[in-house]
Amino acid sequence: MFDLIIKRANLADGKGEVDIACQSGKIVEIAKSVLGESKEIIEAEGCLLSPPFIDPHFHMDATLSLGTPRLNVSGTLLEGISLWGELKPLQSIDDIIARAMKYCDLAVAKGIGAIRSHVDTCDDELKGVQALLEVREKVKDYLDLQLVAFPQDGVIRDSTALRNTKRALDMGVDVVGGIPHFERTMSEGASSIKLLCEIAAERGLMVDMHCDESDDPMSRHIETLAFETKRLGLEGRVSGSHLTSMHSMDNYYVSKLIPLMAESNINVIPNPLINIMLQGRHDTYPKRRGQTRVRELRDAGLTVGFGSDCVMDPWYSLGKADMLDVAFMALHVGQLSSRQDMEWCFDAVTKNSAKIIALDEYGIEKGKPANFVLLQAKDKIEAIRLRAHRLLVVRNGRIISRSNPIEHTLYKPEGKTVFNELN
Repeated sequence: MFDLIIKRANLADGKGEVDIACQSGKIVEIAKSVLGESKEIIEAEGCLLSPPFIDPHFHMDATLSLGTPRLNVSGTLLEGISLWGELKPLQSIDDIIARAMKYCDLAVAKGIGAIRSHVDTCDDELKGVQALLEVREKVKDYLDLQLVAFPQDGVIRDSTALRNTKRALDMGVDVVGGIPHFERTMSEGASSIKLLCEIAAERGLMVDMHCDESDDPMSRHIETLAFETKRLGLEGRVSGSHLTSMHSMDNYYVSKLIPLMAESNINVIPNPLINIMLQGRHDTYPKRRGQTRVRELRDAGLTVGFGSDCVMDPWYSLGKADMLDVAFMALHVGQLSSRQDMEWCFDAVTKNSAKIIALDEYGIEKGKPANFVLLQAKDKIEAIRLRAHRLLVVRNGRIISRSNPIEHTLYKPEGKTVFNELN
């Protein structure tokens, strides 16, 4: 007897409706028709069954703190930085845990199966690190949480950041982070990349660098990151997050830069929602929109995955843990408007991001863990168009979130009409 059968589901490959059988936490059969008894049978009725959404860039130590100790009235990056500096000494480890756990519940209900979260190490008490290590343990049965040691005030600029970042890694944080464009000078930014990449190489860890989150065309730290990746043999293990300065760079320079990045096999993580909001602040007209050169990077063979970055925190007052919102915005601002482009945007919040964070055993295939989300949509494009309702979330063959389909009832003179938004 099977534990769970999903009947008549469309998979993201678009090959038509199939049945999926799960047993002992694994997918054991995928076929046009699966015969046999099951403890539970779900009728998908042609809806899309997708692997879980993956958020490769988030700040969980700050999430859901909106209004504490005050609101970011201007909505700007600089006021957000100032506000975070006010919040850090006020919050306790228990405060961070409570907010993070609440966010994890929201994320899981929205079909997110894994999150890579940066955690600020510019705090001698390492409250955020202690809190999120505990959260990682608490949620491990239903959510993969990967942590990045992130010296937010600059690993060189802040006098204790290097020591505290190493302490965080010693405590079990997974990934080495940095922020070279926030160091005092360009040369110190480059030095910070070299220093942090060497630490990652020594420890056998991945790197995820906040890199060139700026409109400044001379913020070119991604060049150094690519070089150090190649020098230290870190190919495939390094991600450059944001890279927003690339949309301001000289095209001739970029024509040399992108092949270097491709040679180093660097991953790229734009964060469309917040970067569009925060960039272009010093422009008159036209205003730049905070999106790196997604199409060009993708076409060069780099793995690109979209992150959400922030939800209701000092920097971003909106958000709801919905990776389809992220894909929807990226599609528009990046002019990724062909049918192929739109399908790729769905991949950028699923399988691409899973590859970036090195998530093992990902995908809907026989023998892999039974982790997936059932969406009230027929295919990937419709899922993005509707920001599709999550009907079912399954983790290791166990239903961990369920909701009823969304229907609308319209009362007209000729009578009542019940309908949904599906084509």
